[in-house]
Amino acid sequence: MKLSSSSLPSSSISLFDSHCHFDFDVFGDVGERERLWENCQLAGVQQLLVPGVEPEQWDLSYTLTESLSGLVMSAGVHPWWVKKLNGNILDSAQLKQLEQCLSRDKCVAVGECGLDASIELGLDKQQAIFEQQIQLACHLGLPLVIHVRKTHNETLKLLSHYRPKAGGVIHGFTGSIDLARRYWKLGFYLGIGGSITYPRANKTRETVKLMPLQSLLLETDAPDMPLKGFQGEPNSPLKLRGVAHALADLRGDTLETVCHTTTENSRRLFML
Repeated sequence: MKLSSSSLPSSSISLFDSHCHFDFDVFGDVGERERLWENCQLAGVQQLLVPGVEPEQWDLSYTLTESLSGLVMSAGVHPWWVKKLNGNILDSAQLKQLEQCLSRDKCVAVGECGLDASIELGLDKQQAIFEQQIQLACHLGLPLVIHVRKTHNETLKLLSHYRPKAGGVIHGFTGSIDLARRYWKLGFYLGIGGSITYPRANKTRETVKLMPLQSLLLETDAPDMPLKGFQGEPNSPLKLRGVAHALADLRGDTLETVCHTTTENSRRLFML
């Protein structure tokens, strides 16, 4: 007899949070993060990727991943942080710093990088540094962690041009089945988070039902992207099981199948 999604013990599942800003101050000091990570592991969240956002953060993030077993990181410049750079582009020293960070064992991807049409900084300035990071990923054979907001056409055009062999993940994907298939054809997984817990997200919920489970990664984007019922509260990697549960219910799969397959997807993408 199969166990239902809700009755599976945490010891029988292994989850990978493919996008969690665990280095952000909202998670408290070192001791508080250690305690939270212990609780995450007890809840079945065994691995977690801390995405990079800017040069000042890379070394601090690396220190965190070194101190907590099961954590890995990516290094890159998020479009929201591009304005902090001189000339809105990585200079030679910063490129060297980024390459050095990406050479470390715990650093498994380039990003979080991408394009965001909802911020004041023009897409032309964002694209220059995004292309730098795509080129670096191609050169180093590393996957990309990509932020896309209202810029799917521009992003797909760049990815189709460069064709990064190691692929990557489209973080916080909320697009149509057509977009999902186009990204998957280019070798990019879809990062699925708390948005699928909202009934109003009909398009995304339908997409995750139709796409192969082998194309999906689970993420919380904590402390952002709260699940339904937790609006107004900082999100937590402890909520990843809730995302997995929602995905299993939408697809008609068991929680065990969703957890196992999406975790293996993450490990395969990040070469772990």
